[in-house]
Amino acid sequence: MLAIQAVRAGGPEVLEAVDLPLPSPAAGQILVRHQAVGLNYIDTYHRSGLYPLKMPAVIGLEAAGTVEAVGDGVNRFQVGDRVAYNGTMGAYAEAAVVPADRAVKVPADVPLEIAAAALLKGMTAEFLVRRCFHVKHGHTVLIHAAAGGVGQILVQWCKALGATVIATVGSDAKAAIARDLGADHVIDYSQEDVPSRIAEITGGQGVAVVYDGVGKDTWDASMKSLAKRATLVTFGNASGPVPPFAPLELGAKSAYVTRPRLFDYIATTQELDESAEALFAMIGSGAVKIDIGQTFPLAETRAAHEALEGRRTTGATLLIP
Repeated sequence: MLAIQAVRAGGPEVLEAVDLPLPSPAAGQILVRHQAVGLNYIDTYHRSGLYPLKMPAVIGLEAAGTVEAVGDGVNRFQVGDRVAYNGTMGAYAEAAVVPADRAVKVPADVPLEIAAAALLKGMTAEFLVRRCFHVKHGHTVLIHAAAGGVGQILVQWCKALGATVIATVGSDAKAAIARDLGADHVIDYSQEDVPSRIAEITGGQGVAVVYDGVGKDTWDASMKSLAKRATLVTFGNASGPVPPFAPLELGAKSAYVTRPRLFDYIATTQELDESAEALFAMIGSGAVKIDIGQTFPLAETRAAHEALEGRRTTGATLLIP
């Protein structure tokens, strides 16, 4: 089967196509034949070595498809079930074996391509707005990179919860996307000063929560945009890790900073199922629409990574086996 390996840590050029044997599921595992593979920014961290792996490695954490075989002791799924998973390394391939307790069933009304595009990003949005910080009606929230995969879902979910959404983007085209998603205010950080605009929009009060998946480049603006006793959720490093800071800096506004990981919020099978159910319910209701902005053949994964890191993508990106 076709698979994409990172042969060493580095840039997109380290991704190579290889032919690997089709794996067989061991006890407690299922073999999933992929219909679509999700591309996520965390994949670039694994490829680059920011999150170290033993190389060479087939990377990728998210895919959707059908169960082709089940291992001993598996009663959660049967052959032919439509499933999706995230968090299991090895998704950049035509098929993969996955622990049965780390996959979820995909409802009949959700296409497998949507599941592959949405699961990791959507479950990230779910825990960010429902559990990491509980967004409520009347909150004002700031969402960086609002035209990106997680950002688009965050905008829609926060609006569905009754929040006022301020979105930041880096171009006119992405500003239009954020507005179409329902953002109340859109700031183009390539042309405007974010903290000044936040102060103007909020009457100098700041926002209740900042969702920042960008990292280094937006850190100062995020800190300056907080209201008193607000929360800064830094959940990604698209521009690099945030710089070191002293806890005393938080004292000016009695602010909170958290650096959560999705996998700590779906640590148990029950948490995994409940997060997926909440996501699929939002998609099924129409409150959250998943934009598949672009697709690449699996064999062209290098080009997909180049586009993602070059900020030339919008919404979700799929790799098609």
